[in-house]
Amino acid sequence: MNQATLRDCRILVVEDEYMLADELRTELLDAGATVLGPVGTIEDALELIAGETAIDGAILDINLRGEMVFPAADLLTQRNVPFAFATGYEESAIPDRFKQITRCEKPVDLNRITQALRQVA
Repeated sequence: MNQATLRDCRILVVEDEYMLADELRTELLDAGATVLGPVGTIEDALELIAGETAIDGAILDINLRGEMVFPAADLLTQRNVPFAFATGYEESAIPDRFKQITRCEKPVDLNRITQALRQVA
């Protein structure tokens, strides 16, 4: 599956490292996606998720300035929004309720993220 499958998709980016967030934003825009964010705190992520009527997918860093992203992942799950974790954390750091969610090692490969989002959607 190629990046073109993201055309016209609204993708949320939750990442606290500016360079990684900007690179991912640029790649998503190049793939035709509409980027929501990036946001770098759990508070901003929760606010953005609650305020958006349509989110087609999300890419979540697990650790946001010392806070875990799992409340945002729970909210996305409740809304049936597919997402993937982009992280350096081991699989053992992810709660059991998210074991089926794709975990992509940083730096992320946009093609892998696209596949992960499309498999769940």
